[in-house]
Amino acid sequence: MENRNNITEFILLGLSQKKEIEVLCFLLFLLCYIAILIGNLLVMISITCSHLINHPMYFFLSFLSLADLCYTSTVTPKLIIDLLAEKKFISYNGCMTQLFTMHFFGGIEVFILTGMAYDRYVAICKPLHYTLIMSRWKCDAMIAASCFGGFLHSFGQFLLAILLPYCGPNEIDHFFCDVYPLLKLACTDTSRIGLLVVANSGLMGLVTFVVLLVSYAVILYTVRSYSAENRHKALSTCSSHITVVVLFFAPLLFIYIRPATTLPEDKVFALFYTVIAPMLNPLIYTLRNMEMKNAIRRLWSHVTGSKDIN
Repeated sequence: MENRNNITEFILLGLSQKKEIEVLCFLLFLLCYIAILIGNLLVMISITCSHLINHPMYFFLSFLSLADLCYTSTVTPKLIIDLLAEKKFISYNGCMTQLFTMHFFGGIEVFILTGMAYDRYVAICKPLHYTLIMSRWKCDAMIAASCFGGFLHSFGQFLLAILLPYCGPNEIDHFFCDVYPLLKLACTDTSRIGLLVVANSGLMGLVTFVVLLVSYAVILYTVRSYSAENRHKALSTCSSHITVVVLFFAPLLFIYIRPATTLPEDKVFALFYTVIAPMLNPLIYTLRNMEMKNAIRRLWSHVTGSKDIN
């Protein structure tokens, strides 16, 4: 493929062309991003500064919050700034960097969610071997594998996008740089590349989603024989995980599992996994988790200098 590239920058069309809506969205997403920063940092610090860091489930949760924070920061700050800008420019290099980092941290999040499902499976289905199986070195290895898997995924997307020739126009009908909108701007046949994108993002997401659902189905089947108290505790933990998985994967699969086309609804669905999910995850994991609530209270007591709770 001859790599002809006359584009030095792209224009992001954003969420809306109406100034009144953009101002409203600016205020809304600014508040969302502040909530994302506070919520995920609070979860990370509360776990790291307590005994919970020694528990695999919370160990993974702290890294999930970090991945959420990094993932949304590749998109949301630029989105907020552009909502007040007359022209929403992004350089060619900036566009490719955003695409790579977004898929890198998104891939890490997918694999960490898989690790968390495996942790719950072992804890509930093989409780006598839990400490042996979920040792600290194995948890560290799973985080390292998640980072490596995220890198392989993002490098594949990055390679597909950067090798395309862009001759004009340079308007991306989205609020961030992603592969599908870029395929529309390439001055070459992208049908085969579109299939590769589906295989790399859509198929990977679908297989992971099915594996997660099957693992949680096995867990739910196993807890039937538990006592009422233990069953309630297991279901409470798993329901939080399932909610986060569905919230993240459902809009992602809507966009990436179909052939390489873009729809007007894509922007709304993209907001779910780039902004809404990272904002809600800390709430989902803490509202029904007494250990997380206590860890946050201890952190608050330490910061304010008040008496610690037992």
